[in-house]
Amino acid sequence: MRVVVTGSKGQLGRALLEMMEGHTLLPIDLPEHDFTEDSTFQAIVDFAPEMVIHGGAFTNVDGCETDPDTAYRVNALGTQNVALACQTCGAAMLYVSTNEVFDGTKEEPYLEFDPPNPIGVYGKSKLAGEMYVRALLKKFYIVRTAWLYARGDNNFVTKMIKAADERGALRVVTDEVGSPTYAPDLAAAIVRLIQTGRYGIYHFTNEGACSRYEFCLKILELSGRGHIPVTPITSDQYKRIAQPPLYSVIRNYCGATALGIILRPWEEALQEYFADE
Repeated sequence: MRVVVTGSKGQLGRALLEMMEGHTLLPIDLPEHDFTEDSTFQAIVDFAPEMVIHGGAFTNVDGCETDPDTAYRVNALGTQNVALACQTCGAAMLYVSTNEVFDGTKEEPYLEFDPPNPIGVYGKSKLAGEMYVRALLKKFYIVRTAWLYARGDNNFVTKMIKAADERGALRVVTDEVGSPTYAPDLAAAIVRLIQTGRYGIYHFTNEGACSRYEFCLKILELSGRGHIPVTPITSDQYKRIAQPPLYSVIRNYCGATALGIILRPWEEALQEYFADE
């Protein structure tokens, strides 16, 4: 299969390239390719892919709040550019979206059928990308995920370890709840999904949910830092530019029920992350 992978240097992109080595691949990422530009549109069309996995995005949540023009240019108009390239060459598209398209007010996990209602610029710009995909294409997958991490990247896992080493103590919120997702597990689920031809919207995260506080405790335990004290706080005690949805657990209903695609529990995935380290 001829496959384009945008965001190929990121956490998910690297995992996808590794798992799809037997395919003919076109990696797209900065500085060589900017998927918001006409030149990348043409590069995709010229490559004549059968599948485009669009994982590239502006994912700095606080940065999206301070620079909404860039957030919408990359996450909305950039996705439009990729979708139009797919439309031109007849490729199917898989768009990687986010749990932050929901407002976090639901008291149980969000299903693929629940209406989005993002509260921040990041979620709104990613939802705009979803809207372009749905409006422009017939052959598409939308995969929403959450709390992504992988080796060698700046993510919640590496931030907690660095902060613990530098400060010797941490304060972490207990009322932000979601599902940590290991990028290689998400990549494996995506590879399985695109082999099915069952287009639609899917929620893929590692099974289970936890608070940021619980996630941090497990990170410290598995990294040999269980002695580091962690004080539980609420989100109103932790000031940041963006306010993410507090309860943003998304349930893998469609993938599990229709296709049998289930990611392992988040605790097992995190154990493997540290075992591989």
